[in-house]
Amino acid sequence: MKTSYDIVVVGAGPAGSTAARYAAEHGASVLVLEKDRDVGYPVRCGEAVSHEGVAQFIEPDPRWIASTVTKFRLVAPNGHSVVPRLDGKGYVLERRLFDVEIAKLAARNGAEIVTKAYAYDLLRDGSGNIAGVRAVIKDQQAEIGARIVIAADGVESRVGKWAGIDTTCHIRDMESCAQVTLSNVRVDVDTLDFYFGDDVSPGGYLWVFPKGHDTANVGIGINVEEAKKKSAIRYLEEFIDKTFPHAAMVTRIAGGVPCATTCEEIVRDSVMLVGDAAHQVNPMSGGGIISGMIGGMLAGQVAAEAIRENDLRMLPEYQKRWQKRLGWRHDVFYNIKEAVASFSDETLNGICDSALKLPEDKRTLGAIFRTALWNQPSMLLDVAKVFVS
Repeated sequence: MKTSYDIVVVGAGPAGSTAARYAAEHGASVLVLEKDRDVGYPVRCGEAVSHEGVAQFIEPDPRWIASTVTKFRLVAPNGHSVVPRLDGKGYVLERRLFDVEIAKLAARNGAEIVTKAYAYDLLRDGSGNIAGVRAVIKDQQAEIGARIVIAADGVESRVGKWAGIDTTCHIRDMESCAQVTLSNVRVDVDTLDFYFGDDVSPGGYLWVFPKGHDTANVGIGINVEEAKKKSAIRYLEEFIDKTFPHAAMVTRIAGGVPCATTCEEIVRDSVMLVGDAAHQVNPMSGGGIISGMIGGMLAGQVAAEAIRENDLRMLPEYQKRWQKRLGWRHDVFYNIKEAVASFSDETLNGICDSALKLPEDKRTLGAIFRTALWNQPSMLLDVAKVFVS
């Protein structure tokens, strides 16, 4: 490890590793600092991605794919369910293995990766300009120079805060989430299940994602305000007791997920935010693997361009590219989420029953959202933009 790099990336999740990969590929010297002992641990997500999303970065490999998904099922409060037409396929990942492969791609392109490396402050020069990071690496303090710091350090990024960026997620936009991995369960190996309703997941949804024939990630995300009345973990435990009474629990995690629009500012001075740090999670689904990787790719490319041109004033271009690529869609999804979260069980049941009346080849997710928002015409154009684009 050297004492100075063009770019230091804090965090070796998919977003951070992807930023490092593209920055190194375009000629920058890059160091990635990962605070945990191992890349890919612990796993903090449902692990589902689309084929189109992941294939733009890496060839899908059975080694890190637990299940290939060709269907998803939406289950209404009354137990009725609809299976929308799914164009394409998706995967439930083995995230620990997937994250390692994404980090390997960064390394193959020239990035250095150091684990058990805890960044605790930004390094500044005599004029107060950001000049790198201070870190504890394998129990030794170190100062690492860098012209650009890319923060991939998760929700409410500390690195972003040190740079003066407001990375706070308002309580109303936080989802209280919990997930367990269960074995000894019967699931459809090719289907993602989503459950809705006040008794199961008020204001959010509960998911069952298969990881083989007898294993599944079972999780829940509900609004923090709802979680104050009854915890997400309690809703999840009740569902499991009812649905999978003989299951064995092999992992358990809980935490908050930002279901907000992108941070108003994702670049300041020579610090760039990517992934959860930038709130690049899809506000509607809570999924952030692919969108975070896209943010990482854009940040890495722009950072390398700025290094090559020796002009850090180019860095705000990253925010423009993100907004054009995905940011605008997340703004729309946020508005849809706000509308759907207020639906009563009766409304959700009616939407499901209306969808079931459609011919099977017309049961698209876009059609279901149009049905759901039929009484909110101002949002129908937004829905059309998202599902037609």
